[in-house]
Amino acid sequence: MPRRTNRILVREAAQALENFKYEVANELGIDYSGDLGALPSRQNGYVGGIMVKRMIQAAQNQMAGKAAGTTPGQQV
Repeated sequence: MPRRTNRILVREAAQALENFKYEVANELGIDYSGDLGALPSRQNGYVGGIMVKRMIQAAQNQMAGKAAGTTPGQQV
């Protein structure tokens, strides 16, 4: 059995990541209510890819001093 390498580094973030996964899947119209093992890897990978893209965008915005929903010059 291969060793799992994609573990969560911040335990407090586990539930938020799980909720984020379901939110992205819902937006994409993918049903995550049943057995996730029954979904094709292409769909699971797509959800993960969108999650990573959004997390990178959020990190870039944070580095640039921006926050979602703020206007230029507004304090965060």
